[in-house]
Amino acid sequence: MLKYFKHYIPALTGILFIIFVLMGQNYSTYFAIAWSLFLIIGDYVFPRDKEIQQFSYPAILNFTIYINLPILFCLIFLVVSIFGDNSPDWYIEGLYSMFNIDFVQLVDSFTLADKISIIFQTTLLIGILGTVPGHELTHRKQNKIDMFIGNWLLAFSWDCTFAIEHVYGHHKDVCLDEDPASAKRGENIYLFIIRASFEEQISGWKLEAGRLKRRNHNLFSIHNRMIIGYLRSLIITVSMFIFGGLIGMLSFLLCAFFAKSLLEGINYIEHYGLVREKGKPVGMRHSWNSNHLLSSIYLCNVTRHSDHHRSTTLKFWELNPTHNDAPLLPYGYLSMLYLVLITPLLYKKIMAKELIEWDQNSATEYERNYTMQ
Repeated sequence: MLKYFKHYIPALTGILFIIFVLMGQNYSTYFAIAWSLFLIIGDYVFPRDKEIQQFSYPAILNFTIYINLPILFCLIFLVVSIFGDNSPDWYIEGLYSMFNIDFVQLVDSFTLADKISIIFQTTLLIGILGTVPGHELTHRKQNKIDMFIGNWLLAFSWDCTFAIEHVYGHHKDVCLDEDPASAKRGENIYLFIIRASFEEQISGWKLEAGRLKRRNHNLFSIHNRMIIGYLRSLIITVSMFIFGGLIGMLSFLLCAFFAKSLLEGINYIEHYGLVREKGKPVGMRHSWNSNHLLSSIYLCNVTRHSDHHRSTTLKFWELNPTHNDAPLLPYGYLSMLYLVLITPLLYKKIMAKELIEWDQNSATEYERNYTMQ
């Protein structure tokens, strides 16, 4: 059962963070620091993730994703109530009667560092519990339940286009100039986040417009998945306004904005500097893999990225982490994310060595010549 249990670690982390926040002053800061160190050091020292495990009960694995939705709702409501100015009496009284928590005293106990830690860790958890599982589920295009849950998970980062542009655009255009989510060599990470976010919205609208035209539906109708996606995020946002007032709603939007930015940071890492000739199939060499154990556990094996691009129909536990022709990131996902966001020059220096090896040992002649232009 241990092989099943490890996939519940992300959900348990969300619950544990809620508990630490409810413990008051300093605990959210302790958690944020300890968790990041745990992932960074753990990815470095633990054995690499190099095997496909066989599972007889896939429903148990699916539940590890489904449970993220209520946990994420609880976390966001808690964060909004902490920063907001309009928490209802039933909520305050409920915390006291069930958990003996004086909510007013709890909020007053938080330092500035605690509040920054709460926003920061909540942003990371929106990615881990929302965006990544949402990515997994919205690839299951024929399963209505999975699509429903997946789209609601993506709604927490106001990223409905991800279920459209990523699935129908990125996977077709990966490593081409026209792909918004493929980062070019030397590209500024912060400009990439802005460019990718903007171009993905445009691409999502174009893809959806084409689909609706083929089905003889009006662009501005309930059949438009972009509009429905915006409405999901709007429902969450309005709920946060009702629950926590203007400041509470703005705190949620801040977390959503940062979560979307972190997603683009991950996109930047996953294909950085890799190129492909248009019309040629996507190969294992066109995605950076990261066979680091904790990254794999926390990110639904999205670390096995080359195999994901080989076959998007595979469930996260079916992906193969060991392809000899797939390039490997030197560190785990969180380490690479912190590197590119905090020290982008160091990130480029590290990856320059990896790209030289890719050019020499993996790239085709066309790809090699293209990178020299």
